[in-house]
Amino acid sequence: MVKKKIQNIYEQKSKWKLWLMLFAALIVGVSLWYNSIIASRIAHSEKKQVKIWAQAVRERAKLLERQSELFERLADEERRKVQLYADAIHRALSTSIDADVDPIITNIISSNQNIPVIMVDANNRILSYRNVDDPGIRDGVQLSDSALQRFTNYEPIVDSKYEGANRIYYQDSRLFREIKQTIESYMNSFISEVVLNAASVPVIYADEKGEVLAYGNLNPLEVKEEGFLQRKMKKMASENDPIEIVLQDGSKQYIYYSGSELLSQIQIYPYIQFGIIALFLFIAYYAFSTARKSEQNKVWVGMSKETAHQLGTPISSLVGWVEYLKSSGVDEHIVRELEKDVNRLELITERFSKIGSSPELKKTDMRSHLQESFSYLQSRTSRQARFIFDPAPGEDLYAKINAPLFDWVIENLVKNALDAMNGTGEIRMKVGRQGEQLIIDLSDTGKGIPKSKFKEVFNPGFSTKKRGWGLGLSLTKRIVENYHNGKVFVKQSEQGKGSTFRIVLPAA
Repeated sequence: MVKKKIQNIYEQKSKWKLWLMLFAALIVGVSLWYNSIIASRIAHSEKKQVKIWAQAVRERAKLLERQSELFERLADEERRKVQLYADAIHRALSTSIDADVDPIITNIISSNQNIPVIMVDANNRILSYRNVDDPGIRDGVQLSDSALQRFTNYEPIVDSKYEGANRIYYQDSRLFREIKQTIESYMNSFISEVVLNAASVPVIYADEKGEVLAYGNLNPLEVKEEGFLQRKMKKMASENDPIEIVLQDGSKQYIYYSGSELLSQIQIYPYIQFGIIALFLFIAYYAFSTARKSEQNKVWVGMSKETAHQLGTPISSLVGWVEYLKSSGVDEHIVRELEKDVNRLELITERFSKIGSSPELKKTDMRSHLQESFSYLQSRTSRQARFIFDPAPGEDLYAKINAPLFDWVIENLVKNALDAMNGTGEIRMKVGRQGEQLIIDLSDTGKGIPKSKFKEVFNPGFSTKKRGWGLGLSLTKRIVENYHNGKVFVKQSEQGKGSTFRIVLPAA
């Protein structure tokens, strides 16, 4: 009944683990699904922003072309005014000294309040000037090279009617320059201050040749690295198809973009969150598992010590009775067999008393020790079970063990094999060495163990037999791993053909 209850506990524990894992997987799946929806929405919104940005760039290109046309018209208009001004000057100079200058000519000359003009002769000596704020410009002086350079944005107007051909140099009017500077200032800041700031995603604006025209939302330190922008463009192109912009002159420009930092954080956040939760659960599970194992060990030690204590008194009494029977002339064979059983009880008591303490490990020749232990069990087993001891030839097979406890391990494994074979079959023990490890394999021809039960067979209470408590293999595992720093596990098993248990010990 107790064994059945223990088995039920382990079955319920496995079911709870399965349900908890399924529930956790459901939570993770739903979280990732919902997060993917949010990330998809943000990505769609960012792509929409980039498209708006692209449309803004197209409009900017149209504005640039209109601006260029406007400037050309303004420049032509001002040249016509300068030409009119030149004609008026010519007529004014052609009028005789005694005659009055035509008022219309005077009005034309005086109406020029914005366009800077300088009239020079063939030797670049200044004849007259207007609207020029330069102290070096005055009548009769030679036009300096620096001043000449400032006034050669446009071809001079030549008055060939004079000897040597007078020339009139001029600049854009103050009003024209102010309009031009204002429009160019707005247009030049359009991408950086309006467009790029409106799009929260990293973007690169490039022409057909791959030359970068503008960029935004990139790390300034990384941008300084040689070739960074080209590498970034390739990466962006692999993530999203670049947006093509066709200008009115037929040339093309491209907008490369990638997801924003916020989108990247949203995409990786669930994994970080699950990682932290998993770490917390692992630490909590490890703490609870350690505490549980500690409690189990205390229970094992308490039971073992109490068992050894309870067996001590009747064994002492039996030892006395054996001595009494020896002196009473009872049949020596009976006394000898009775003495063997008492010694066996003393060995069992010693085993239980060592549980929970630190047993002394001694370097032992495992070849002879295992053969002796194997032979002892064979002599007390039905002849229908065939024992085969197969040590590796010519090898030093030494390990540090506590003989009474390790004999208990072999006894448990052999009894487990006999029960699996129903007392009939073959039990083979192999012992050899692999590097710094001693390998002991114990095989039987029993009914085998399902692969799903390979680890479960070492749980307390697990057993396929109607009798017994299912503690043998659990004790075996504790003795091998806790006291001998080794390992014990099911190496292989096939139902209907048998199983092989392997013990691994540090070689000495």
